[in-house]
Amino acid sequence: MSIALNDGFKIPIVGLGVWRMEGKDIRDLIINAIKIGYRHFDCAADYKNEAEVGEALAEAFKSGLVKREELFITTKLWNSDHGHVVEACRDSLKKLQLDYLDLYLVHFPVATKHTGVGETDSALDKDGVLEIDTTISLETTWHNMENLVSMGLVRSIGISNYDIFLTRDCLAYAKLKPAVNQIETHPYFQRDSLVKFCQKHGICVTAHTSLGGAVANTEWFGTVSCLDDPILKGLAEKYKKTVAQIVIKWGMQRNTVVIPKTSKVERLKENFQVFDFELSKEDMDVIKSVDRKYRTNQPAKFWGIDLYA
Repeated sequence: MSIALNDGFKIPIVGLGVWRMEGKDIRDLIINAIKIGYRHFDCAADYKNEAEVGEALAEAFKSGLVKREELFITTKLWNSDHGHVVEACRDSLKKLQLDYLDLYLVHFPVATKHTGVGETDSALDKDGVLEIDTTISLETTWHNMENLVSMGLVRSIGISNYDIFLTRDCLAYAKLKPAVNQIETHPYFQRDSLVKFCQKHGICVTAHTSLGGAVANTEWFGTVSCLDDPILKGLAEKYKKTVAQIVIKWGMQRNTVVIPKTSKVERLKENFQVFDFELSKEDMDVIKSVDRKYRTNQPAKFWGIDLYA
């Protein structure tokens, strides 16, 4: 299953996010994921594992396991490279061992102090606060993203972590509309207004942190995961599925792309076994009732400033 983007390309509705995947595990996870049926991989320069992902992809292509054109590969421009968009994209392509990207996203709507192309450092001032670059506008960044399409380096371009205000602005100045807005959204952080605004204006929503962060965000940010919610557990029992499968299916039925991350092969399989059932409208409404407006991904912990404030 896939969703048609506003530029004519299609994005698989379920993908695998590679955030916080360890280098030594990536090869087996990606090869296994392709064998299971995954065709969409969500990467980022800031995940610092593009080179390992690239090695796994190269092996998959060389062995004949899959063809390049059968995969949808996303990666992202880091904050410190807003003034070096073309160079950063080429750096990601080199690490991923690819000739083109299916989708390139502006990772966060903020430019920060440049620390070297592809370095993805977040420079802090003497007070431990993120060094924000106030000389580069998001409009300038976006027009440089558009150039990547005309150069043939990227098929689709998009945004990430943009709210309604910033998305509206991007639509106003864009020559090429963003194909995707990748945002945190899950049953505890449903963001219905933002999702509907994007979809109304032809922007596909991809849900990062689509399982509510689970163990990873609990470790880093001390947050609570929706996977432990008693109502969702009840639905899992009703449908004889895992809670994660219920949450993924909920995202799919909202017409959003979901990219759950896992480092376990058995979970890879489970997270992809979501095409053989449907949640009833009544149960979709039940899930709507568990919304807590609860963000679990909190980069302020590292940046000394809450950009969502």
